[in-house]
Amino acid sequence: MAPKVACYLSLIVMSLTSSLCPASAMESSSGTLSVETMMEGFDTPWGFTFLPGGALLVTERDGELWYVQNSEKHPVGGTPTVVAEGQGGLLDIVAARDFARSRKVFLTFSKPATSGSSTAVASGVLSETNREIIDLKVIFEASAPTDSARHFGSRLVEAQDGSLFVTLGERGDQDSAQDLSREQGSIIRIRPDGSIPDDNPFLGTAEARPAIWSFGHRNPQGMAFDEMGRLWAVEHGARGGDEVNLIRKGVNYGWPVISYGTHYSGRKIGEGTRKDGLQQPQWYWDPSIAPSGMMIYSGKLWPEWRGDIFVGSLKFDFISRLSGESVTEVERLQSPETGRVRDLREAPDGSIWFVSESEGALYRITPKR
Repeated sequence: MAPKVACYLSLIVMSLTSSLCPASAMESSSGTLSVETMMEGFDTPWGFTFLPGGALLVTERDGELWYVQNSEKHPVGGTPTVVAEGQGGLLDIVAARDFARSRKVFLTFSKPATSGSSTAVASGVLSETNREIIDLKVIFEASAPTDSARHFGSRLVEAQDGSLFVTLGERGDQDSAQDLSREQGSIIRIRPDGSIPDDNPFLGTAEARPAIWSFGHRNPQGMAFDEMGRLWAVEHGARGGDEVNLIRKGVNYGWPVISYGTHYSGRKIGEGTRKDGLQQPQWYWDPSIAPSGMMIYSGKLWPEWRGDIFVGSLKFDFISRLSGESVTEVERLQSPETGRVRDLREAPDGSIWFVSESEGALYRITPKR
């Protein structure tokens, strides 16, 4: 990776302010792109969210939360206690749609339990000083915690109706993804207070966890809605078989019964690549790219990319662009800054922002001028 550039830029997102240091160039099918360092000095950043007025909140896996605005970052207190081991810690963050009124945010994290840890969701209110999360409440905690330090899932999105969708990995226990009595290996749907919506598919089903929306997932680390309101997710396979899935209510996505990958030993997974009643992915990668973070683009700055899916690669250090119409990978965007892309989002002005875990920095992509 290239050395970090010691510069800080204005974070007034809507105004597309110019960089205080030279921008890097990234080549693409839509011409040369500009990649600017917006903030650096993070320790294993995991997720970020935009706030009204141009500020951002950025999580670090070790438990830190940062408020970023106008070339400065400040720590935010009041975050939940996390188990910062392996892949666990303070993970995703989303500002509520009504943040301008409520100042509410939602966080996912690995919550300590009597034995091990579990994927959990908390809500809280960002103080008027932007220095503390107050009224923190755990609104969801996965049942059956485990000592495993991997596959927490933890990507979070808010639907138009205010409900929350959260991804949960199977924590390395692959059979749990087919066990409806546990939330591991599923995508759940809850209300903002943690209660269960009346139309969840397994509500009232004996022994099934009522929050489950879909199941048969390995470790989904990206999720986004498209302009038609459809929910998409991207998840890690084993050795090959990373998937892009269109998420539907009550559907079984097959892990570990079917997969396009193999175990790391090379041994076959499950029963093959297809089975009646199990959903096929819309796209899969082989070899694996280790996908994390997912964004579906509006077309604001690049109209030709409208509806396209963007996914970060932790393994090969690029951003994958997939055609939203046929769900086919059409381009790999790469520059010295795209090392272990953990999360990426579209800003209100249409620019594309991402965090690099290996560089410990936040970047912005815009058309080169």
